[in-house]
Order: sequence, then C-alpha cells, then structure tokens
Amino acid sequence: MEQNIHNLIGYSIQATDGEIGKIEDFYFDDETWTIRYAVVQTGTWLSNKKVLISVAAFAGADLNANLFPVNLTMEQVRTSPDIDTDKPVSRQKEALLNKHHFWENYWGSGSYGGEMSIPNQRPVRIKAVDRDPAEDVHLRSIAQVSGYAIHATDGEFGHVNNFIIDDKTWHLVDLVVDTHDYIGGKKVLIPVTAVHSISYLLWTVYLDQKKEEINNAKLYEVI
Repeated sequence: MEQNIHNLIGYSIQATDGEIGKIEDFYFDDETWTIRYAVVQTGTWLSNKKVLISVAAFAGADLNANLFPVNLTMEQVRTSPDIDTDKPVSRQKEALLNKHHFWENYWGSGSYGGEMSIPNQRPVRIKAVDRDPAEDVHLRSIAQVSGYAIHATDGEFGHVNNFIIDDKTWHLVDLVVDTHDYIGGKKVLIPVTAVHSISYLLWTVYLDQKKEEINNAKLYEVI
C-alpha cells in the first residue's frame, strides 16, 4: 500500500520487551531511493539517544496503534554502535550496525540488496552531483531533502514537500512537489524515475522534465 511518509513520523517502535522510542526521521539510499532505516528518538530510557533501526527488522505494522513492532530487544538497541544521525552515514558505519544486529548488508547481492525496479519504467539510479567520490556515503535524510528546490530542464519550479512510499517494499515511489510559489500552484506527484540528480550543496533536486510536464502531472491527494 502507498503511504505518505510524513504520516509515519511519530510512530512508536516496539521491541520484543518494551518500547524503544518514536520515529523522528527516515534515511533513504540515494542510489536507489529506498528507505533503509528509521531514526528513532529513544527518550529517557536511553538518555534521549537517537538510534537507527533497519526497516528489515520491522515485523509488520499496527496502523491503528501507530506503531511498528521490531524483532529486537531493548538490550540489543542499548548496545548498538553509536552513529551520529545528524550527519550522512557511511557504508562502513552501516556495516558495523548491521554486524551487531545480524542484518544483511543490502548493497550486496542478497535479496535485500540490489537496484530498485518499477514495472514499465527505467531503474532508479540517482546521481548525487556533489558527493565526494572519496566518501562512501549513500544514506540521506528524508527531513533533509524535504524542502529542496525542484529544478526542471527549463528552470526552477517548486520544491519537495513530501514523499510517497510503498510500505511493503519501502521504495520511494513519488515526490510530492509543491508549486504554490507560482501562479496557479498546486501539489503534484512526480515519479522518482524522473529524478536526474540531487545537489546536497545547492539543496536542489533536478528532474528530466520540463515545467509544463510538472504542471500537468497528477494532482496529489492527501493520503
């Protein structure tokens, strides 16, 4: 089912022996636009430490109770490696986290890795134009990219307002683009396959579409 990802902020993460905390943000892989981790604010039981919980650990969802059960104990979370969630996360740090929790490295050849594919559309392979090639950093914050300018092939036109995900595969499906800064503005859905590149220095998402195509895109209906 498709979900407005902002609706999941604030959901509780429930370990096998108690509540870990609440979702504050999500990290996505900027090579494939797939959600990989939830950023969880643990609260007082862990001195308000923020931790990363892989969506691979989620054991379904209780949408009525606004929570995600996970197959982890509170002790496993308490002893997990410290990762600064206010900065991009390197593959090396991910590997340490995955080793601690026995999570498979998704960038390998296993079933949790690989390139995202959407039927009848090209695979998603986004270029981060100003990423230092010496850095092995691929995770980016949903909160960070929300608000980025949208740049069409013929100029700037709107900004990223939200994201639509498939909550079964955790693939990002669409950007919600807000064009209200322009006459006749509205919120429209732009498939992530239309994204050409992202500049983290310029806070901009570049599309392979013209302004007219964005303006004529499917209207966003609140989910």
